[in-house]
Amino acid sequence: MQRLLITRYGSGIATSMFQDQELLQVHIEKEQDVSLLGNIYVGKVKNIVKNINAAFVEIENGQMCYLPISEKETPIFCNSKNSDKICIGDELLVQISKDAIKTKSPSVTTKIQFVGKYCVVTYGDKRIGVSGKLKDPEQRQNWVKKIKEFLPKDHCFGVVVRTNAINCEEGQLFAELEVLQKLMLQIVETGKYKSCFSKIYQAPLGYLCDIRDGYDESIEEIVTDDKEIYDTIHAYLLNFQPSDVAKLVFYNDSMLTLNHLYGIETKIEKALQEKVWLNSGGYLIIQPTEAMNVIDVNSGKAIAGKKNTERHFLKINLEAAVEIAKQIRLRNISGIIIIDFIDMDEEASKKELIETLEREIKKDSVKTVFVDMTKLNLVELTRKKMRKSLAEQVKELK
Repeated sequence: MQRLLITRYGSGIATSMFQDQELLQVHIEKEQDVSLLGNIYVGKVKNIVKNINAAFVEIENGQMCYLPISEKETPIFCNSKNSDKICIGDELLVQISKDAIKTKSPSVTTKIQFVGKYCVVTYGDKRIGVSGKLKDPEQRQNWVKKIKEFLPKDHCFGVVVRTNAINCEEGQLFAELEVLQKLMLQIVETGKYKSCFSKIYQAPLGYLCDIRDGYDESIEEIVTDDKEIYDTIHAYLLNFQPSDVAKLVFYNDSMLTLNHLYGIETKIEKALQEKVWLNSGGYLIIQPTEAMNVIDVNSGKAIAGKKNTERHFLKINLEAAVEIAKQIRLRNISGIIIIDFIDMDEEASKKELIETLEREIKKDSVKTVFVDMTKLNLVELTRKKMRKSLAEQVKELK
């Protein structure tokens, strides 16, 4: 059974995805330092850097943000304009698309989006799409057709059907779509008249986004042992995900907290260790650097006394591939990931390893791509940057 556990963790709130007693994924958000991700502001363009086709936009509290400029986007200006060209001094609506990561400023976009459990609506982009993880061509075509029929002819936004819609009923998706449409039009229309640097939309709290974005068919229970958090989740589910209200459980045991029952703190500490042991006796070394993340697979004592080394190297590498996919998700490692597997000579072994790794990374809800295996047998992956790594999240609590 998969459970989403939401509990206080130091000065923050931890959202932990468990499969029985195994920790699959965790997100920790400092309670007093709420993420900006998804918030919408009236920003002011302070500088334009033409050689990288980007602008720097100031939002509330003097925060500078990075804005990639695309000709395909249609910005929503708060000042009078005769063109869609972004200029220094312009006031426009921007939405935080990426949190600040390490020394990098937050990224913003002029493509205003509102995300639901089943779909995403985007202002100014009239395209209708379906998540690439919904593979059934008939289902994909059916959703596109139904949404086109549902939307008014003069609609000013696009829709993307999310992976969670794989088993949902039409009525559930269209009810959500109507709520998101009204919210978007209200925010965009009123936002044009707000003063510069105003925050005009506060995105849901991090743990509410974790509930929204969790795969519908996999999460069977949402459990918390905090009454305030329980009430917040309950109100959110009633308004946005009424079909999930029955999944919400309040855990109340003064003798044994959720943290101790599932060993959350111990498992998080273990997830921050550099060395990860494999059942075979091999181990991984996981080292984040400024430019990339490096994972080294070592045979340890697993190969001692073995005659058919190719076969045993393959066995260790296959086990490592499964564990690496788990560790990437658990630690929220993103960007460029270089994996140094144990060298193998046979092409069939390399092919089986790559197939196993590709299968395992597809289980990740964050887009993870197998890029290549180089001549030096180094494997390169990329994983979309959305939030800070688990190590950074824990560090910020101290």
